[in-house]
Amino acid sequence: MGRLAAPVVSAVLGPTNTGKTHLAVERMLGHASGMIGFPLRLLAREIYDRVVAARGRGRVALITGEERIVPPAPAYFVCTVEAMPLERGVEFLAVDEVQLAADGERGHVFTDRLLRARGSAETMFLGSQSAEPLIRRLFPEITVITRPRFSHLRYAGPSKLRRLPRRSAVVAFSLADVYALAELVRHQRGGTAVVLGALSPRTRNAQVAMFEAGEVDYLVATDAIGMGLNLDLGHVAFAALHKFDGHAVRGLTPEESAQIAGRAGRHMSDGTFGTTAELEALPADVVQRVEQHRFEALRTFQYRNSELDYRSIAALQRSLEAPPRYRGLVRCREADDQRVLKALVHDPEIAARATGRGAVALLWDVCRIPDYRKTLAEAHARLLGRIFRYLIAPAGRLPTDWVADQMARLDCADGDIDTLAVRTAHVRTWTYISHRPGWLDDPEHWQARARAIEDRLSDALHERLLQRFVDRRLSSLARRLRERSELVAGVAPDGEVLVEGIGAGRLEGFRFRPNLGLASGEGRTLRAAARGALRHEVVRRAAVLAQAPDDAFSWGAEGRLRWNGDDVARL
Repeated sequence: MGRLAAPVVSAVLGPTNTGKTHLAVERMLGHASGMIGFPLRLLAREIYDRVVAARGRGRVALITGEERIVPPAPAYFVCTVEAMPLERGVEFLAVDEVQLAADGERGHVFTDRLLRARGSAETMFLGSQSAEPLIRRLFPEITVITRPRFSHLRYAGPSKLRRLPRRSAVVAFSLADVYALAELVRHQRGGTAVVLGALSPRTRNAQVAMFEAGEVDYLVATDAIGMGLNLDLGHVAFAALHKFDGHAVRGLTPEESAQIAGRAGRHMSDGTFGTTAELEALPADVVQRVEQHRFEALRTFQYRNSELDYRSIAALQRSLEAPPRYRGLVRCREADDQRVLKALVHDPEIAARATGRGAVALLWDVCRIPDYRKTLAEAHARLLGRIFRYLIAPAGRLPTDWVADQMARLDCADGDIDTLAVRTAHVRTWTYISHRPGWLDDPEHWQARARAIEDRLSDALHERLLQRFVDRRLSSLARRLRERSELVAGVAPDGEVLVEGIGAGRLEGFRFRPNLGLASGEGRTLRAAARGALRHEVVRRAAVLAQAPDDAFSWGAEGRLRWNGDDVARL
């Protein structure tokens, strides 16, 4: 087996919070043109905004599967890895999180960028040190730069949810677990933000903004926070240590644990990680590896041939299955687009019409339309089959009336969290379709329409998450307590204590008796608010007592001194 030639490229490797992405952006801006590929649309959007602020909107393009902002003459391209326009020549090129080349689902795309994506003056790969041996094997003359983490990460052990410190994230790996945990945190601590991979970037941003603004102090998430989200987190608690990876339930690897735990601590601020009390403590060897950032080297990168043969369907399928030519690469398992291709070519009409290079290439383009819903494979294949039939017809376009009907079905903000999430995922597929050149009449109209629907659904989904997982009154009280703001508290004639209009308990003489019927988190917040706000009331009452006439006092049982019917002292 051969080895690749060694172009002049560099790899910047290290754990989370080492400034790798910041370095790449600074290096890119030092060149006349550049391109960076990121693993997530959310992260690409964040960096796009940063580059626009530095160079101006007219010089920066954003290209993802669902979003294209391309001015007439862009110099800098910020993209998702899958959407990088490699035909564009740029001086600087970078690929982020290159260790994902080992991922069974998307790894072949990252491997392809490692092999083929180059800047004319400088190329930079960013990622984990676990990828270093394979990168050195592929590129023997590469310059490898390792960077230490800015802050320390320390294991804090198991902790009950109600004892988690402020600015904590709780991580689970199923939708049901995330919802159950979020309900519990709301009950105990007043509210939480929720971050799931299935949420649209707009919804995720709104949830993260709520957490970052301090409106809630907790975040419940899947491993979606492990990559691309820079959060003001102090602690990460694992509520599960196994995940379903699309094929089987398996334990987290130490590196996956570190990627998630590494979100705790920001820049120079140290962070901690641990588990919830329901789990056993993390194994000592895993703790040591995460704290010291020591992981096993990756043994293989996933590979799929990108030099495809469109002479026939059979030739296309053979070229997709071509073996790798370099040591350290393994042919990836069948991806979603290949499975859709197999399903569609079993349709006699499609097989008959997909003849010749142009038709086969078109069929493959249709098969690559993402299914963001992830759970409706047959429905997605039927949709793609219909799209191909329209595009291969003499008109060569998707009918305007049909597209309008498809989008109108999705333009409804009613329903629960799951219903809105499915609709949002489906409209993202239509956003992708609207950006395919030549598939639609008036594509700009349909791009704007899809974006407007996604925004409405995203806003509605954010509101449903707030309604279900945040008690706004309590989260507001908790924030004002932290800020030492003056709270409006009062005592009704019958002694009921109201804090911002919420019944917190009763004031009997000088003794505050909290409302024991409140939920634990609600009760703690209100008791703290009441005690702080009642200081002035207690001082006022003491002054009134000092001036009270003798007949205002009486003796009760066991030597208790009573004032206006309430015990205030005892001999």
